Amino acid sequence: MQYLFTHQFSFTGDAPLVIARGGFSGLFPDSSSNAYGFAMQISLPNVVLWCDVQLTKDGVGVCLPNLVLDNGTSISGPGDKTYIVNGVSTKGFFSVDYTFEGLQNYSLVQAIFSRTPRFDDNLFPILTVEVVAQQFKPQGLWLNIQHDAFYTQHNLSMRSYVLSVSRRVVVNYVSSPEVGFLRSIVTRFRRSPTKLIFRFLEADKTDPSTNQTYGSLLKNLTFIKTFSSGILVPKNYIWPVNIDQYLQPHTSLVIDAHKEGLEVYASDFANDNTFSYNYSYDPYSEYLSFIDNGDFSVDGLLSDFPITPSAAIDCFSHISPNSTGQATPAIISHNGASGVYPDCTDLAYNQAVEDGADYIDCSIQMTSDGIPICLSSINLIDVTTVTESPFSNLAISIPDIQPSPGIFTFNLTWKDIQSLKPLISTPLREYALVRNPAYKNAGKFLSLDDFLTLAKSKRLSGIVISIKNAAYLAENKGMSITDAVLDALNKSGYNNQTAQEVIIQSTNKAVLTRLKEQSKHKRMYMVDENIRSVDDSSIKDIKSFADYVAISKDSVFPEIRHFTTGDINSVSKLKSVNLTVFVYVFRNEFVEQAWDFFADPIVEINTFVMAGEIDGVITDFPGTAAAYRRNKCLGPTLPLYMAPVQVGSLLQAIASPTQLPPAEAPYPVLTENDVAEGPLPPVSKETPTAGGTAEAPNTPSSQPGLTACIILSSLSTLLASVLLL
Repeated sequence: MQYLFTHQFSFTGDAPLVIARGGFSGLFPDSSSNAYGFAMQISLPNVVLWCDVQLTKDGVGVCLPNLVLDNGTSISGPGDKTYIVNGVSTKGFFSVDYTFEGLQNYSLVQAIFSRTPRFDDNLFPILTVEVVAQQFKPQGLWLNIQHDAFYTQHNLSMRSYVLSVSRRVVVNYVSSPEVGFLRSIVTRFRRSPTKLIFRFLEADKTDPSTNQTYGSLLKNLTFIKTFSSGILVPKNYIWPVNIDQYLQPHTSLVIDAHKEGLEVYASDFANDNTFSYNYSYDPYSEYLSFIDNGDFSVDGLLSDFPITPSAAIDCFSHISPNSTGQATPAIISHNGASGVYPDCTDLAYNQAVEDGADYIDCSIQMTSDGIPICLSSINLIDVTTVTESPFSNLAISIPDIQPSPGIFTFNLTWKDIQSLKPLISTPLREYALVRNPAYKNAGKFLSLDDFLTLAKSKRLSGIVISIKNAAYLAENKGMSITDAVLDALNKSGYNNQTAQEVIIQSTNKAVLTRLKEQSKHKRMYMVDENIRSVDDSSIKDIKSFADYVAISKDSVFPEIRHFTTGDINSVSKLKSVNLTVFVYVFRNEFVEQAWDFFADPIVEINTFVMAGEIDGVITDFPGTAAAYRRNKCLGPTLPLYMAPVQVGSLLQAIASPTQLPPAEAPYPVLTENDVAEGPLPPVSKETPTAGGTAEAPNTPSSQPGLTACIILSSLSTLLASVLLL
């Protein structure tokens, strides 16, 4: 597919370049043959391959991410040395102590510990610059040069090497954070197509060749223009963030540099890196802020995951605000836009509508005075500040609901609950990934009546009302949650309108059976366990009381240790009897995506829709799903960066059996016995005394963000086995 991009705010008006740092280094070991090969296969056709050049003892230029070889290669044991590097004593293994032939005894390994090491035994060789240029034949080759003075101390000339290699292969870009190095070669490249790029490091660091900080050098772009065609800067030079990880107004750097005749490239992009909270863990939002913001566009993006900026540039940028995109998948919010604001608050619901959700959802809980309210958990400790309130001593143990003590909605009045503050959900607390902490207690709780009033005022396809704990509430609290829901729907006028569909969701057949008898609203059966298939008798049973089915992501593409194992037939069997299939829960945080999906929430959604053939998604981040539907690349001819992943291919690409994750017992088949239930019990006339009190557990505290994980497979199975054709 030929991509199209015109933008008056880039330096040339051309599409920004995608620069693959060490290839697809977010997945494979940096600078490995797989990393470079996969970047070429899965990115824009003019992707630029980045090589951090290090020199060996015999003057061979090799692509290695760091001056010290300890983390990026298999080298280990005795033999490490200590050298002074830019005035700092540095210990480790250095390329200057090995000939190129000697380095062939070692292989490239994953240098970032939070990414999977299971491909390290594939024994990727260390590559020379010439091999990268000649084997992969990129349209663009970028050599990054650092530590010129260090190599000079070891009787090696990086200047001579760069001049020499540029005569043997086409070098399109040479970057360096050292003014002195670029000035030493600028006259030799004046009439060459090779562009020299000055690379800025952190503002408080010092360029060893001028003894000036990069912050001070940034103030003199006219001087930078005398020896370079452009600048490469950390992304926070353009969009700074404050100490709390929120965006500040963008700087004028890109506009100022363009006025000086300098191209601007931005670095430090990785899908599994920390994000400003403004981006809601969506890497596309971050990329678009650099290329489609109405004020400027950078000229290139340096990324460990080149598939994502490729799609951002070609598929997601400069979309008309009037574009509606395709109809699928249908989008149901999960507690509103709960990835952005606290669950089930007015802010979360309004954000979900603004972001493009088709349906907003309300999980019904009952208060002690019989008011149905929207709250994602029956336990107030999970979603409110109740442990900091006068009600903190009301914790009780109810094994029928949960194993640990809780403070439950039916123990407080609606007025009591309204006096509490919401608490934003942190489903990935174990990874220290928190959500929008500045708004962690923002918003107002809504009763079901409030929710219905809000929904009716919005342009929505419908609403989803989720019912849980109906039997317990009837038997032990004298409350009919189904009657409360139907009464609210009738009172609000939803029974007499057709503009918005009403879907009532439950994991309980008895609830949906009763509602089928009492109303004409649609019903969704939620399967609350991972399954590998559905037998015919259970499908027939589900079809008798439900119109929709919700199943987990693992019930479509099961995983072992974060690797997908292949697809299963749950979706096709359910759809064979005209049941509409939704899948839950989609989240943007990168640890939520299997390795196969490249820490990219769009790749995950795309694969579930195209390969899994699901009808809809249930998501904490409806804005991401809506952006997927609007993207420009969903036509009959798909570019490779918008093709669905072939699930299960990564396991096949692991070279060493010892690196395979251990086998796990398969998920069960959903049978009729799993679905079958007796009728709901009658509502008791007296409310039994609640169970014994217990100390309320501490509310989990917010934790700072963290760079985490991701990885993929082997070059031998690249296009054919990773992507569907």
